[in-house]
Amino acid sequence: MSANQKKILLVDDEPEVLEHLSNILQRNGFEVISTANGTEVIELVKKEAPDLIILDILLPDKPGDEIAGELTEDPDTAGIPIIFLTGVVTKEEIASAEKCGRHYVLAKPVTKETILSTIEKVL
Repeated sequence: MSANQKKILLVDDEPEVLEHLSNILQRNGFEVISTANGTEVIELVKKEAPDLIILDILLPDKPGDEIAGELTEDPDTAGIPIIFLTGVVTKEEIASAEKCGRHYVLAKPVTKETILSTIEKVL
């Protein structure tokens, strides 16, 4: 990994979303760690120290907003920015994301341009 290469943790329970976004991010110079398992996110964040987390809100094992809340409450991980992904952006999901701090919310399917421009704003 080069000194300026940013590490992104990608969390989504849809394998095709993980593969598609991983490919986009890797082709654009990011190191990508991915998981479909919400319960292992906290451990992965502490082990890998990503520069950014792209997190699905609706995960079957542990909701993304709950994960974000835990990360925000921990001084060791509170500074890591989060971009939420969701298949359906409802007022409740946006409110839930905003409750966890200053995070971006993107609707799936997300375009290459949208994800890259949002990452650029965040990082």
